[in-house]
Amino acid sequence: MSREQQAVARARKAFETGRSKSVEHRIRQLKNLQRLFTEKQSVISAAVKKDLNKSEVGTQLYETLGLEGELNTAINHLKEWAAPRPVEKNLLTISDTVYIKPEPLGVVLIIGAWNYPWAVTIQPLIGAIAAAVIKPSEVCVHTAKVMEDLLPLYIDKELYPVVTGGVSETQELLRQRFDHIFYTGNSVVGKLIMEAAAKNLTPVTLELGGKSPCYIDKNCDLTIACRRVAWGKYTNCGQTCIAPDYILCEPSIQDRVIEEVKKAIKEFYTDNPKTCPDYGRIINQRHFKRIMNMLEDSTVAAGGDNEESDCYIAPTVLRDVKPEAKVMQEEIFGPLLPILSVSGLDEAIKFINKGEKPLALYCFSSDNKVSNINHCTHADAQQSTSQNLQNDRRDSSGGFLANDCLVHFSVGSLPFGGVGNSGMGCYHGKYSFDQLSHLRSCLIKKLNMEGVNRMRYPPHTPKKLGWARFFILNSVDLGWVGRMALLALMAVVAAVVL
Repeated sequence: MSREQQAVARARKAFETGRSKSVEHRIRQLKNLQRLFTEKQSVISAAVKKDLNKSEVGTQLYETLGLEGELNTAINHLKEWAAPRPVEKNLLTISDTVYIKPEPLGVVLIIGAWNYPWAVTIQPLIGAIAAAVIKPSEVCVHTAKVMEDLLPLYIDKELYPVVTGGVSETQELLRQRFDHIFYTGNSVVGKLIMEAAAKNLTPVTLELGGKSPCYIDKNCDLTIACRRVAWGKYTNCGQTCIAPDYILCEPSIQDRVIEEVKKAIKEFYTDNPKTCPDYGRIINQRHFKRIMNMLEDSTVAAGGDNEESDCYIAPTVLRDVKPEAKVMQEEIFGPLLPILSVSGLDEAIKFINKGEKPLALYCFSSDNKVSNINHCTHADAQQSTSQNLQNDRRDSSGGFLANDCLVHFSVGSLPFGGVGNSGMGCYHGKYSFDQLSHLRSCLIKKLNMEGVNRMRYPPHTPKKLGWARFFILNSVDLGWVGRMALLALMAVVAAVVL
């Protein structure tokens, strides 16, 4: 057996012992993860620093702080989430016990990404805490090694084996049978993951990416808008799946947008971002070359400095970018911010809808009719150009933010995920738990009142059909007295009518 086969078999055997079905056991594992981030924060930060040049504070802010919040939520609510969930009944099942019982799916394969290696690998694990094989990204060499070393010291090493390696190891894992596969990365690999999963009819969650647009309305506070866009774009050196990929704005404000973004860059990263501890690096030289190649046919308005040996690319703004430019043909995933001119919101929405559905859609405006485009899409026509426009289009994205960037990722009560080419499925908070659980439908009926069932047994008659329609199509929330009265009615129906 290969190392990958052994890991999966070990996790499967451990899961089949049933120990992780206990909510208490799962909570203990979650608390152990909490201890890991408390006791080994410096080790975690040092590895991330080597991989992505993130500062220790930056690692906590963008990697582990959110995980601590997710862990707190899961620990405090896991018993509630895992408890049977009563559901509404129809009149025919009023005397039955009907509920949903969340059950662990089984062994989940988690394939992490390199841009936020802890956040996007451990967050799915919180939802899959019954059993999981963890495959950290090999691109973050140092972080992958730390995960391989530390996780078995804190959580059940049989239930949660860590498998390191590159493409061949991942391919071998994908040849094994899992109960769910959770992948974070790009759409090209996402299609390969889905193809491999289909051979075993394994369900998948794909957290992908895409070109997330950002529309800036001329009637807004450009200083604040551009500061927030600059933060969202250049955090982690632009290597964020929900970073604003490009700006759409009217030509009349392009120069002002450029100046405000430049001010924000200086405010965040000083006059020399290369020496700023809060500014990261491109993950490797292959990605460095990919990003630099995008600059060839665009005009640099700010930044552009780079050093290949250090994988450094300065925060860069591109002006007067054309839709056919290289930088507009794929997700940038780097610190380049193209600005495209549009005549207004109407043209912006038309442009966005020509592309794939993005993971996030950003809009900055002081006009609620503009910034609330997500709602207006489904609203009745109003006497305003922006609202009329939304009634004509059905734009879609994984998430929608007005007047900010990225922060929806931090809200555990919001499902995070893509749509179409940007992914399928969602997670965070209870959504992670539900995504990686089997919501088992249960109905418990007693062996009495058989007379009522005659309406469903042959021979079928119009009279039986009439009573069946009455009992099945009516669902009301009756109190105790109402239920007793209904049971009495059912007894009469069974004894007299049928």
